[in-house]
Amino acid sequence: MEPANLFTVLRRYWRLLAACTAAALVVGLLLTPAGDAVDNGKWQCKVAITPVAGAADTVRADQVLSYAQGSAVTTAAAQKLQVKDVAALTARRTVAAESTQMLVFTTTGPTQADCAGLAQALSEATITGYAQESKKSADESIKRLRAQADAQQAQLDELQKAVSRANASDQAKLQPQLSTATAALTKTLGAIADLQNYSQTDAIQQWGSIDAKELGGSLLSSPSRGVRLTLAVVLGLSLGVVAALMLSRMDTRLRSRDGAEEAFNLPVIGEIPRLSRRLRRLREPLVTARPADPATEAFRSLRSTLLLTGPESLSAQLGQGGLDPDDRRVRRAVEPAPVVLVMSGRSGDGRTTTVANLAAALGETGRHVLLLDCDFRQPELNAHFGMDEGPGMAELLSGERLNDLADLIRPTRVPNVSLIAGGHATAYPAALVLRAGEVLALARRYADVVLIDSSPLLNANDAYDLVQHADAVLVALMAGNVRPEEADRVAELLARTGVPVAGVALLGAEVATGRRHRGLRLPGRLGGRPAPEPARAVLPRPVAAAPARPEPRPEPRRPEPRRPEHQRADGGRREPVYGAGEDAGRRSGTTSWGRRPAELPPEEPVETTMQLRLGEER
Repeated sequence: MEPANLFTVLRRYWRLLAACTAAALVVGLLLTPAGDAVDNGKWQCKVAITPVAGAADTVRADQVLSYAQGSAVTTAAAQKLQVKDVAALTARRTVAAESTQMLVFTTTGPTQADCAGLAQALSEATITGYAQESKKSADESIKRLRAQADAQQAQLDELQKAVSRANASDQAKLQPQLSTATAALTKTLGAIADLQNYSQTDAIQQWGSIDAKELGGSLLSSPSRGVRLTLAVVLGLSLGVVAALMLSRMDTRLRSRDGAEEAFNLPVIGEIPRLSRRLRRLREPLVTARPADPATEAFRSLRSTLLLTGPESLSAQLGQGGLDPDDRRVRRAVEPAPVVLVMSGRSGDGRTTTVANLAAALGETGRHVLLLDCDFRQPELNAHFGMDEGPGMAELLSGERLNDLADLIRPTRVPNVSLIAGGHATAYPAALVLRAGEVLALARRYADVVLIDSSPLLNANDAYDLVQHADAVLVALMAGNVRPEEADRVAELLARTGVPVAGVALLGAEVATGRRHRGLRLPGRLGGRPAPEPARAVLPRPVAAAPARPEPRPEPRRPEPRRPEHQRADGGRREPVYGAGEDAGRRSGTTSWGRRPAELPPEEPVETTMQLRLGEER
């Protein structure tokens, strides 16, 4: 992925990046202590404890381990080290039995001296404390054995007295009892002597010296809380970047110019940058509200490209800027206004925004534009001009106000732009478009250009019924709103109608990188030449007025002008119209204007629109 595309993906999923970073920061705050802490895991020390020589039989490892794990040892070590936080010392030491005759203390500390000092203090506290506990236990046992010895001594004395008073036969009987009593007393006195010797010496001792080694520090164990929180933010941001790239790989929606051209198989004749929320809330077209905004210039570029490559009846109106109202009415009676249908595949594609701003941009050229809101499910065109709801297309198409077309045309605050609102649909919306041809034939005489806003093609059939009455179709597409299979379906439906398709207006466009698809051609009078970039559309230069009666020019051939719909003799059925210089077979085909043909036949040179217009004036 190129860096430009990577930054585009990150900008698209900035909310995901912010959420991952915030979550990592919260986790870091909860898992790290307040303030700067000491890295107690930099050094590690080990010390072993074993029974003294000869005490292995009397010392039990489980008893020593239980004593070493108790709080008395840690408390004694803290007192020796003059440390008040006993819990912190407990967290820095572990003790385990390596074998039946050896215990190992493992301690950690920020320095070698601190680590070794804690290990030495724990070892000494264990040896001293266990010795004291052993002496205390031995003293209690000695006290108990001495009482037992006194009782045995008294019993032995009684037996000796009985033996001295008995005759020879009785003495023989008492002699075994006397021997048993003497042996019991001797055993008790020996146990007392052993316990006295055991209590006077240590039962356990330290084995060898202290083993110390440096573990080293890391960012994860950094003593600075700021460093740990910075690391948490970096980890969260990295996780967000990975998640954004994965979502971008799984998201197949159209976002770039190249993707839209490939999916629709149509040229993108206008790229409108993404509008901010504040601009989207305006109750007037952006062209008039923000004349210097980059998006406004993009809509003007769309207008220029549509005039240069659109229907001939649309570009023929270029010279009407200086006509007076009477001349306009005469011109409209002879050449009714062209009808441009702006449609989209799905809702939310910016169709109504495109209609409103394109009308304002056409109005800047001096053309009178009439807007027809034929979206009977969600009519919003009046809201884009800050106008209230009222009777409109629903009443016209239902037959209620058919003879009052002029009364329903409402002027807007935008110069040269009028509107017939959607009205109040009382019948099923699909049934309202049955009389669209008759209404549009009347609407053509009230303006220089008629723009129609319709329902989404994939959601309703209204737009498909209106296509047959239009002179050209402009497809609006919001970046990230349509998938390739939906775009292919829209292109397929438009190809069946045979109506010229001017191209695609891409709203919220992202910067495309990589190689362009050079196979697409702009439709109409360009004669198969490569499509110009919408942002670089060149308006025709001013041409001096022609002589009053010049000689007629025999070459090149001029295309036959299209007859208005109400003047057609074939019952309203129209054939697809292509640009000048195309052969008859292509004119009678079903491929819609603007789609890429399978083979491009040799084409003859064609005069420009300005030259054709000058020929008409001559």
